[in-house]
Amino acid sequence: MARFMVHLPVLMRRNSAFTLIEIMIVVSIIALLAAIAVPAFMRARKRAQNAKFINALRIATGAIEQYAIEHSRYPVDANRGVVPQGLANYLGKTSDWTGSTPIGGQWDWNFNVYGVTAAVCVVNPTAGTEQLQEIDSEYDDGDLTTGRFRNTASGRYVYVVEE
Repeated sequence: MARFMVHLPVLMRRNSAFTLIEIMIVVSIIALLAAIAVPAFMRARKRAQNAKFINALRIATGAIEQYAIEHSRYPVDANRGVVPQGLANYLGKTSDWTGSTPIGGQWDWNFNVYGVTAAVCVVNPTAGTEQLQEIDSEYDDGDLTTGRFRNTASGRYVYVVEE
């Protein structure tokens, strides 16, 4: 039986597998595509976080303004992560005041503290200063030291409802 075995030509056996060079080229192309795609995905993720935060901030400030219109006063000051008394019905189910904000940190309601009458605050956001600057550019005046959305002491970023 062994003498009837057909031996494949040397060239056919050599082309039946990928060479090391071919594999290295494919890996290099995949690495190059990943290097191009990952930063684009990160930018898109950050833009989505910013939009989600701005939307949540609009919902919160709208709820507080509606509360103030109906009650002729703002809710009393509350600790961070705690929904101010009477505000839960105004926030509805679309806003999770007790959880983390879309940019990290916790929501806080400030009434007659930090030099403002009324402000929605995010305490200790995990977003960097650059991302917070982008949010300020989209939502306010682009300067974190002035305007309605600004940085205050001790890692607090406030949106001033009323000075």
